[in-house]
Amino acid sequence: MLLDAKQANQLKRFGANVRRERVRAELTQEKLGERADLNPRTIQKIEAGRLNILLTTIYRLQSALGCTWQQLLGRELKRKAG
Repeated sequence: MLLDAKQANQLKRFGANVRRERVRAELTQEKLGERADLNPRTIQKIEAGRLNILLTTIYRLQSALGCTWQQLLGRELKRKAG
């Protein structure tokens, strides 16, 4: 399924958030992959905004990074919750 521009931007923003939190946690893509039970190549694709993932995968990333949902999902979550 092809993504529209807005969806593609959301994936890129999410990927940037994952990368920011990974760097903050001082983890390599390999180490995050181990903690989240994901292939490092998958982490690379997520961070590049090239992979649309399941909510359960987002949960695994959130748990492995020890961050909040808001830190991963960013402003979109805050805006919709308010």
